[in-house]
Amino acid sequence: MKNPFETLIIPGGILLLGFFSALLLPAPSFGLALAKQLQESLHLQDLSQLYTIVFCLWFLLLGTIEFFIIRFAWRRWSQPR
Repeated sequence: MKNPFETLIIPGGILLLGFFSALLLPAPSFGLALAKQLQESLHLQDLSQLYTIVFCLWFLLLGTIEFFIIRFAWRRWSQPR
């Protein structure tokens, strides 16, 4: 019998792995000129807002990539037949 919370637990655990990866892998950093240009074009108050957005997007990107890689590996090799 499948656990009814499996659809929530598995992606949540994988996003937690994405969070750990985001801590280990450096997020993209911009030069000062590019950061200022992005700040002005996005109408942000300061650079910390820009880097908050960058870190959030980086975390979501890593979590999504890990989710699909682990889901593929699970379905391919570990699922009982």
